[in-house]
Amino acid sequence: MQMKQSTKDQIKGTLHDVTGSVKEKVGKALDSPSLTAEGQNEKLSGKIQKKASQIERVFEK
Repeated sequence: MQMKQSTKDQIKGTLHDVTGSVKEKVGKALDSPSLTAEGQNEKLSGKIQKKASQIERVFEK
């Protein structure tokens, strides 16, 4: 059985969200504004991707 695209996007979004959170925390710990910002951007990207997958699921039905 193959995964639906919305499920794949949900997983990718979660991965970006988690990776972004880690980068943000490491950036703050190392006092690295660029790494912190990169983490915040990646986290936001993950949240957007997860939300888009939820919208896709509505239209898949």
